[in-house]
Amino acid sequence: MTTPRVFISAAHKSSGKTTISIGLCAALSSMGKNVSPFKKGPDYIDPIWLSHAAGKPCYNLDFYTSDSEEILDTLVRQSQGSDISIIEGNKGLYDGLDLDGSNSNAALAVLSKTPVILVIDSRGMTRGIAPLILGY
Repeated sequence: MTTPRVFISAAHKSSGKTTISIGLCAALSSMGKNVSPFKKGPDYIDPIWLSHAAGKPCYNLDFYTSDSEEILDTLVRQSQGSDISIIEGNKGLYDGLDLDGSNSNAALAVLSKTPVILVIDSRGMTRGIAPLILGY
């Protein structure tokens, strides 16, 4: 896949992933960039907002309804002609129903070879954020 892309994830849910993703889609679109938005999982609300911000449809990338090949095919096909693709994750970077992490945001980022932007909700944090960013 040759289209530049980023994966927006977080350490935990409700960290601002959707706000950041919508903001990126809107900002890049307003600069004349052709943005292809994607949402991990079977979400239907966030894709509406992402579509509106990007000015084009948002596609779900879901390990439960698609196998890895279908996910990559959707990503490649729907990114064609775009300047950038933005994939918004769900929950935390390593969260998922499968205990081995095979359906996590991290798994999708690895599968699609997409760099991750980690959103950190720093409310109420001071130096305690260091191990979260640097690793324990």
